[in-house]
Amino acid sequence: MSVSHVTTHILDTGAGRPAAGVAVVLYANDGGRWTQLASGTTDADGRAKDLGPEELAPGNYRLNFATGDYYAGLDTATFFPEVDLIFEVTGPEHYHVPLLLSPFAYSTYRGS
Repeated sequence: MSVSHVTTHILDTGAGRPAAGVAVVLYANDGGRWTQLASGTTDADGRAKDLGPEELAPGNYRLNFATGDYYAGLDTATFFPEVDLIFEVTGPEHYHVPLLLSPFAYSTYRGS
């Protein structure tokens, strides 16, 4: 299996463990419209490594995380039913976009 150009990793910081089983969708901004490119689910380690193609053209992309469904499965209330992270791809290097998540907050950064 090859690793996609964009990967993600979700850590449930409130529980202190990876967030497994979270649905993730990758979109591309195509002239102002978002077009779905790929979808997946985080593994037991909270990672989605096969989310989209091995190479993306430069442009703006969005990762959508189904955080409400994740927390519903844990019988935990959350303020964020979903999280959208928009980022820019500028070159051929790998883009890792982690999500640090808790029921009432989230954070992100550009990983490596």
